[in-house]
Amino acid sequence: MPFPTDEKLMTTAKDLVAQLQSIFGSHPGFRPAHAKGITTKGTFTPSEEAKKLSTAPHFNSPSTPVWVRFSNSTGIPNIPDFDENANPRGFGIRFHLGDRKHTDIVTHSTPFFPMRTGEGFLSFLQSLAAGTIGDFLGANPSALAFVQAPKPAPVSYGTEEYFGVNAFKLIDSAGKATFIRYHIVPDAGVKTLDAEEVKKEDPNYLSIELEKRLAEGPIGFKIEAQVAAEGDVTDDATVHWPADRPVVTLGTIKLDSLLENNEKEQKYFILDPVPRVQGVEPSDDPLIEMRAGLYLWSGKQRRAA
Repeated sequence: MPFPTDEKLMTTAKDLVAQLQSIFGSHPGFRPAHAKGITTKGTFTPSEEAKKLSTAPHFNSPSTPVWVRFSNSTGIPNIPDFDENANPRGFGIRFHLGDRKHTDIVTHSTPFFPMRTGEGFLSFLQSLAAGTIGDFLGANPSALAFVQAPKPAPVSYGTEEYFGVNAFKLIDSAGKATFIRYHIVPDAGVKTLDAEEVKKEDPNYLSIELEKRLAEGPIGFKIEAQVAAEGDVTDDATVHWPADRPVVTLGTIKLDSLLENNEKEQKYFILDPVPRVQGVEPSDDPLIEMRAGLYLWSGKQRRAA
């Protein structure tokens, strides 16, 4: 995973890491956001529709090994799962393509992102740290929408839906590009806890429940894609496409166990928002490269720790 070559972008990415660590504390060996997590492993099986839309290897192989990292928000490694700040939850997929190659999908449990650019998100964090977030939200409707979006705690990581806020292009064998956004849907259905119920839970109830659920059998998810229409905005994660846009199923994930050496592996591997694989390309959304730079820089810090 190479560093982005844009020096200004990398400066902003490093500033974002520093600002997150300023807010949540510096915790060597942990991510500055979504620090608390647990990684599972399983298999992805593509649909026939995925094969038509993209030449990507994971959409054309009979099946592909995957890791899925579930996580809580904030850079606090021991944040209680019942804390309202632990939302939105994260769902990061690594597709192992063989010969040390991989491609990733990064999603979280709210279909919103507060700002269009990395610089805008840095301003959001700075206003939060300075205590001026009220003024910032008044001037930035997209950030206000993110903050006000419902974020109920899930019954389980396996009963949560997750959204890819960035647009990507699926490229077929004829070179045709289809703009999509990913949506991860649990086979068990979306089930949440209300504010009173969640207070009764253990601080680590999600990982405890996940292990119990895995012991009873595989945990399933569908990877769906909302398809953009001509003229839909594809370079702004704060703009939603109309709900009537078609949705296709790209395949299914079955998770069957926790990843061995879980804590060690989580600290080592770095999810990459840029696909870097034939058949899937990033859109012009500026957040994609920014997130790649932030994840890589924080990953380098993690590995050094």
